[in-house]
Amino acid sequence: MIEEKPKNAQAVAEIGEIKAAESGKPTMRVKVYSPFRVYYEEDSYSISAVNATGPFDILPHHHNFMTLLESCIVVIRPAGVGAREQKIRISGGLMYVKADKVTIFLDI
Repeated sequence: MIEEKPKNAQAVAEIGEIKAAESGKPTMRVKVYSPFRVYYEEDSYSISAVNATGPFDILPHHHNFMTLLESCIVVIRPAGVGAREQKIRISGGLMYVKADKVTIFLDI
């Protein structure tokens, strides 16, 4: 089955709600990228990282949030049956969370 990419934010939100309903757990869209490479872009259940105050987690429905990330291993728990935990070693970055979307900018 070919899945069309949504054209607007409302469509993205609706697709996220459908996927959450299918699995029974809410998800959020996570994107980790640098200027020349996308490291990760999928729906996920949670993400863990480290900022100046220490380790923290982001879950679906998190409040709007922005932070500078320290050198760490970012751990992403992808949605989906049999999906394996993803680990990305970073030397620092910027994390932005808004409306069940987590964006991490690297190499800035």
